[in-house]
Amino acid sequence: MTTPANVLPDTAATDAKTLDRLMRSRFTCRAFLPDLVPSQTIREIVHMAGQAASWCNIQPWEVVIASGSKIEDFRTRMLAETEREPTPDVAFPPGYEGVFRDRRRETGYALYTALDIARDDHQRRRAQTDENFRLFGAPHVAIVTTEAAIGPYGLVDCGGFIAGFLLAARAHGVDTAPQAALARHAALIHELFEIGPERQVVCGISFGYADRHHPANGFRTRRAPLEEIARFV
Repeated sequence: MTTPANVLPDTAATDAKTLDRLMRSRFTCRAFLPDLVPSQTIREIVHMAGQAASWCNIQPWEVVIASGSKIEDFRTRMLAETEREPTPDVAFPPGYEGVFRDRRRETGYALYTALDIARDDHQRRRAQTDENFRLFGAPHVAIVTTEAAIGPYGLVDCGGFIAGFLLAARAHGVDTAPQAALARHAALIHELFEIGPERQVVCGISFGYADRHHPANGFRTRRAPLEEIARFV
């Protein structure tokens, strides 16, 4: 492969290895320590994520970062919201079939196995589901929104921002849990964080430092091989 003239071969190889390491070391953290991430580190993570590409450079994403008493209020109110009808701004998938169902089940089985939760232990399974709305104990959460009028491509652009946030966090030694589950209760998020109706809640990203000794962080999800995700024609 020919390296472009304006990129030194050693630099390109180093960058590729760094990106590969960040991609592979990132995981969905399901148990956080209470330690706060320094505010300057958070600002650097958001700034790096904001370098993501977007259609016509419109950058439709906006993010609300909650910490301290605000996140505690959010945690409490989200847990109370779980019994109510979901109010997502963006429709959730009606279901998963085929390989998507298989991958989803595989992840669930791996989590419950790591936590030693039996298949028929509905009480512990429900308690683990509620951990989503406790933000897995994270000291910070980022609420990602997009401009509603832009439509689906705004959501696509936000996907780039979210991926950038996760990798930037990992580069700073910060762990993350991207959570579509939080967007189930978008009405509460709009109210609590004073987000206008012109914006859609895409997801939340809980973040902080992982509790490396917690069994929920002791497994890793599998990724599909290249042959399953690409066709070369």
